[in-house]
Amino acid sequence: MFKPSPFKSPVSFRCLFCVDCCRGRHVYLTVDDVERISRLGHDPSEFVTLSIEDAAVYPTLSIREWDLGCAFHDPETGRCRIHEAKPLICRIYPFMVSRKPLGVEGEEPFHYKGRTFWLYYDGNCPGINAEEPETAITSEEIAELGLEFEEEFRRTSLDALVRLVERLGDQG
Repeated sequence: MFKPSPFKSPVSFRCLFCVDCCRGRHVYLTVDDVERISRLGHDPSEFVTLSIEDAAVYPTLSIREWDLGCAFHDPETGRCRIHEAKPLICRIYPFMVSRKPLGVEGEEPFHYKGRTFWLYYDGNCPGINAEEPETAITSEEIAELGLEFEEEFRRTSLDALVRLVERLGDQG
């Protein structure tokens, strides 16, 4: 479960392939995500599930029934089979971008490109501040990914998904 901790300064990170982020999560897909993954040769019918929320239909990433793992998670290695094209929301994790505070002690608004966000990282992720980190993630990097997700998600609709699937079918 995501344990939000305020993200105020660069955080070192290294994925330890613990698989917690790839199981039991509701991962929203954008139409751009679906297209990017499809270009790797995956049929959307293999990895897209539709979620109905507040009278709107959203594409989400399919999960395996037997372990609630992501359709692209390799349970043997803990690695993502589509890492180079993984969904935008997966590129953001173990961080979170919110337009409003969550009520977590120490949280502060972050102002970026004329917008206000509250940024968090998952305090349960063992890759946060891991030994021998691969990278240090900045607030600006996460805010930029949050903006990108908002823009792509705004363009995502059932109609846009149907048009994409039709176009992919015509190309196949």
